Amino acid sequence: MKYATLYAEDVDIGDELPSLVKGPIQQIQLTRYAGASGDFNPIHQDDEFAKAAGMGGVFAHGMLSMGFVAQALSDWAGAGRVRKLGVRFAALVRLKDVVTCRGRIVGTSSKDDTHLVEVEVWAENQHGEKVVTGHATVALPSRG
Repeated sequence: MKYATLYAEDVDIGDELPSLVKGPIQQIQLTRYAGASGDFNPIHQDDEFAKAAGMGGVFAHGMLSMGFVAQALSDWAGAGRVRKLGVRFAALVRLKDVVTCRGRIVGTSSKDDTHLVEVEVWAENQHGEKVVTGHATVALPSRG
């Protein structure tokens, strides 16, 4: 992915970020994420275990979904521009789900050549159900 070249002067409150679509989620993706993160909780790998735990079956790691949101922000703003990201995991992401990450600019500020953009972020499944909600702060350069 070639990152966008985005400047503080290019954004306005209310602007929406380009959507990032991930999925359908597959078991191999959860296995790879477990290896990358070190989180081998069987609730993400073993369907019988997850059902016995009352979860209705295997589901994706919450941090994987958060990573999708972070990717959407970085794809939009550029590498190294995300200063802060906080999320709430609102619903489970299941196998075969398609996750769409979205965002909307809710504020901007500038001080001493630092230009910050406040972004409401979320990810939703193919049914429109929000699976992640949150807020991010992104630093953008100025054209001047």
